Amino acid sequence: MSRARSLGLFPAALAACASLAGCADRGPDLSPHEGFLEVPGGRVWYRIAGTGAGTPLVLLHGGPGVTSHYMNPLAALGDERPVIFYDQLGSGRSTRTTDSTRWTIAHFVAELDSVRRALGLREVHLLGHSWGTMLATQYVLAHPNAGVKSLILASPALSTARWVADADSLLTTLPDSVQQVIGRHEAAGTFDAPEYQDAVMAFYSVYLWRGEPGPDIDSAFAGMNADIYGYMWGPSEFTATGTLQDFDVTDSLALIDIPTLFTTGEYDEALPSTVQWYAGLMPNAELAIIPGAAHLTMQDEPEENVRLVREFLRRMDESERP
Repeated sequence: MSRARSLGLFPAALAACASLAGCADRGPDLSPHEGFLEVPGGRVWYRIAGTGAGTPLVLLHGGPGVTSHYMNPLAALGDERPVIFYDQLGSGRSTRTTDSTRWTIAHFVAELDSVRRALGLREVHLLGHSWGTMLATQYVLAHPNAGVKSLILASPALSTARWVADADSLLTTLPDSVQQVIGRHEAAGTFDAPEYQDAVMAFYSVYLWRGEPGPDIDSAFAGMNADIYGYMWGPSEFTATGTLQDFDVTDSLALIDIPTLFTTGEYDEALPSTVQWYAGLMPNAELAIIPGAAHLTMQDEPEENVRLVREFLRRMDESERP
């Protein structure tokens, strides 16, 4: 049985994914603006950047429970198409719900569908980053004919077991003193200890981003809902104890025939070798590795990240022309 079916998303799709043809007859307002949209459980903040006329690009931020701030460099794509940012329910500028029944893949799949219907997005390109790639793949598996023209799976997390194994290998590259601190506190379950948090940041400063974090990263962490992150993922990037700890969509990737671009950073915690393996499981996928970048590729190497995405989307749009 595919992982998507085991999550119960296909029945939900039949009920929740009403035809996008039901949008208002007048064209959607995709001019640059921001606002709030009603979704199950509250309101989500969104922003549309750019004045280009191409097929819109919808961005799915990582986390879960982080915000879309760190994806801001992708607004540069707005000269060719509308770029839609939104903060998923519970994080950032969206309703800060404490209802953990909303902290599920099924909810966030339905939320994305609500955003699309509210904005009248009949056809889109979809870019997910990190946790956003879990959401993106589950969305297209649940909604196989919903007008998603292409996928960009950036620094993907498509198998938690594989992610944790890769993280374990990266931990061994840290100084012994840092490894000992992490091991000691994880054994004791003292994840809030300042010593543990400092050790986590030592990992992040190598494999999450390179150099000093800028204002976009600061804002993303300031707006983060740590309760969602802990509930769904765990105490750190390399320790999964939450509801996603058994997530694995790899047995369903062959069902996704949408053109797909995988990207990852040279120093990414989504290891290039693993991402290459994911791409090999899909019938219509390609891979690009971004030199010099860690996990937040759009922050570490914004120009190269934008170039790769831009060229892929141009090819996708051109392939649709008669």
